[in-house]
Amino acid sequence: MRDTRATAHGLRTAIERSGYYPALVADAVESAIGAEQVDAFVVHHEATFDPAMEMRRHVTVLVLSPTRLLVCHTDEHPPGEGNPRPHASTTTEAVRLDRVQSLAVTRVVPDPASYVPGMPPSEVVLTIGWGAISHVDLEPATCGDENCEADHGYTGSVTADDLSLRVSEAADGADAVAQVLAFAEALSAATARASAR
Repeated sequence: MRDTRATAHGLRTAIERSGYYPALVADAVESAIGAEQVDAFVVHHEATFDPAMEMRRHVTVLVLSPTRLLVCHTDEHPPGEGNPRPHASTTTEAVRLDRVQSLAVTRVVPDPASYVPGMPPSEVVLTIGWGAISHVDLEPATCGDENCEADHGYTGSVTADDLSLRVSEAADGADAVAQVLAFAEALSAATARASAR
């Protein structure tokens, strides 16, 4: 039997190592996971720049339990109108494994001609969809006749894109890339088991 305390402890250590409001993030994650065992996790801390060129930090924590995928986002916000002090918002979402509809892993490999099986990618993008958020891309429909001026309505596509997480060796380190790949593999196996029930 697996020592789940070591995995839960590893999650707490990774949150503390990120250095991004660790008490707040750990409290939100631990209250969401409750007494469930932690099978796999990813902690990803990144900085983004808003249109005013202010740096904002953000952390995403993904936790896989035997029954759920937990997604925790924590963002910081600068002082603003009606709020004279900086503040942070933390959102946790628990998704039953049988609700996960898609899992896409994009691997970026430099110099593919010299690729050797098992060689780690330099970048990974993990996209998970469970139907909470969909993007609709519309464009005017055409009939193919360049001279036609009739209105043919619109055509488009709907894509589920609830979460997209990008890590790279250059920005996050080789360990972060390996951890996201291991998490994706564990999540894929768990969702396959959940859908077979």
